[in-house]
Amino acid sequence: QVRLMEQGGGSVQSGGSLILSCGASRWVNCLGWFRQSPGKEREGVATLRTDGLTSSADFAKGRFTLSKGDAKNSVTLQMNSLKPEDTAMYYCAATDDFGCSTVIRDILRYQIRGQGIQVNVSS
Repeated sequence: QVRLMEQGGGSVQSGGSLILSCGASRWVNCLGWFRQSPGKEREGVATLRTDGLTSSADFAKGRFTLSKGDAKNSVTLQMNSLKPEDTAMYYCAATDDFGCSTVIRDILRYQIRGQGIQVNVSS
């Protein structure tokens, strides 16, 4: 069974930056992050497929960048210009489905999920 290892997160002031990393224990085709804050629905943040296709949510465009990590089967989410509304638990998700979709909302269908990392942005 594939396991996901998440790293990063923490607390930062508004306008600051954080990096989240996620590595899979074996090959997966699509990797990405979604988030959830108290009282809100889960929402996709960004996705990346092994062929390079990537997508990001509107709120992430221009601020967040998802890229392949240095380690095999890993991704790094660089988050800049963070806002208090970015405060949430961030979850890495993945699937080994050869036909996986990188459409943002589809990340919620990825079967493999990490434990989550808390990101706090103070004003």
